[in-house]
Amino acid sequence: MSLLEITNLSLSIRDTAILSDVSLRIDPGEVVAVTGESGSGKSMTALAIMQLLPEGSKTTGAVVLDGQDVTQLSEAHLCRLRGDVVGMVFQEPMTALNPVQAIGAQVAETVRLHRKDLDATARAQEVLERVGLGGVSPNRYPHELSGGQRQRVVIAIAIACGPKLLIADEPTTALDVTTQAQILDLLVQLAREDEMGLLMITHDLAVVAQMAGRITVMQHGRVVEAGDTPALLSAPQHPYTKALFAASNHQVTLPPVAEQAPLLRVQGVVREYPLPRAKLFDDPLVVRAVDHVGFDIPRGGRVGLVGESGCGKSTLTRAILGLDPIQAGNIQLDGMPVFQDGAPNLAVRRKMQVVFQDPYGSFNPRHRVGRLISEPFHLLPKPPKDRDARIAEALIAVGLSPDDATKYPHQFSGGQRQRLAIARALIIRPELIVFDEAVSALDVSVRAQILDLIADLCAQYNLTYLFISHDLSVVRSITDQVMVMQRGKIVEKGMTEDVFTNPQHAYTRTLIDAAPELPKTGAA
Repeated sequence: MSLLEITNLSLSIRDTAILSDVSLRIDPGEVVAVTGESGSGKSMTALAIMQLLPEGSKTTGAVVLDGQDVTQLSEAHLCRLRGDVVGMVFQEPMTALNPVQAIGAQVAETVRLHRKDLDATARAQEVLERVGLGGVSPNRYPHELSGGQRQRVVIAIAIACGPKLLIADEPTTALDVTTQAQILDLLVQLAREDEMGLLMITHDLAVVAQMAGRITVMQHGRVVEAGDTPALLSAPQHPYTKALFAASNHQVTLPPVAEQAPLLRVQGVVREYPLPRAKLFDDPLVVRAVDHVGFDIPRGGRVGLVGESGCGKSTLTRAILGLDPIQAGNIQLDGMPVFQDGAPNLAVRRKMQVVFQDPYGSFNPRHRVGRLISEPFHLLPKPPKDRDARIAEALIAVGLSPDDATKYPHQFSGGQRQRLAIARALIIRPELIVFDEAVSALDVSVRAQILDLIADLCAQYNLTYLFISHDLSVVRSITDQVMVMQRGKIVEKGMTEDVFTNPQHAYTRTLIDAAPELPKTGAA
């Protein structure tokens, strides 16, 4: 008997069709992946399983979980089921956790609600140890943990009562490759040891290629293809599945760059942060986030920076942008110092722009696009007289229409908002652009479009950029040179293909080995 059997599930919200005739099966101990682009219905299918649907929802069909059709259960019965029979791991652990409650108490809370026969505190400690947090005090708070540790806490909460089904909704999107590999291995291990069904929701086929027994592909609220993983990977049948494979393996073609003098020069940069004293009269402690880092980026150069969370990438980036003072070393852009007399040099800083990971979070939702993408004009000594023409030019350059200047951010898709973020970075024609995880939150097809756009802009504007990402396949595609950072140091740098095909440092080899890969046969 199947643990979960979804039969012809259809869902509408206020008369808008969301899901149509979705069918899905999961057996005990089985790992099933549901994949597709953003908006394909993956997460709504998961929410329908738990009946956590918004007001105005109407469903038809059956969702039989552990022998019960959840669509027919009362809310009181569903509350007993959630957390006990089915657990869920959310995409962003920091928003899923209570910031003012210790992690041990948050795990114990689930146990107290559903398993009154157990010692909640002891069970919480046991589960935290099981997910690899045995050395972490249960009295610590979420902000004191790394991203991977926070995700492990969310998993601990989800499995605290020994559920029969675990739903993982994009649990590794924001994690670096080594942490991602650890989390995926942990989920599969838990499913096998407990005979627990695992429903893995992701937009990246490479993530589930090695872990899922079966894959279900969704598009526009429908299941377009489903089957055993080896068969589906080797011979996808539906055009949409083939398109996903092609996007996952997408490679861009960068225009050639002539040898030029360095535009950005970083020499012996050190950045330290003070730590609390261990004892009242002890000397203050410091942590060295950036440790004597040096490199050059030539004009027109496309350089990647990779490394695990906490390696110092963001601190180094803030220093380059003149946002974070340094204790030693020198940073120059086109021969001019980024810091002058200990203060940021505004004349240099206005020559650099950033494209952030979350475009929606970096825009004021109350302002129209024209105002948003022209914000960098405030950095200039005199605003340009041809403001509207420059806005129209920037929008056209990123594949949008000048008419979009009158719209608001919420009227655009995620990929379009990232195009707007790139337009904002281009509008003052900066010398250097920093792409900070600019495509990590996008699904594979939109990611491919944005990478193609960056390649096209390189040909048009001779872009010089530093591309920071934990996705090694993206870095390999969009850069000419790459640097690998570990514990505040650059441990390896060189031409991108040379580093990926013949890594010299052990840490680089670890990163490459941890990165998920999609079998080449799937792209055919």
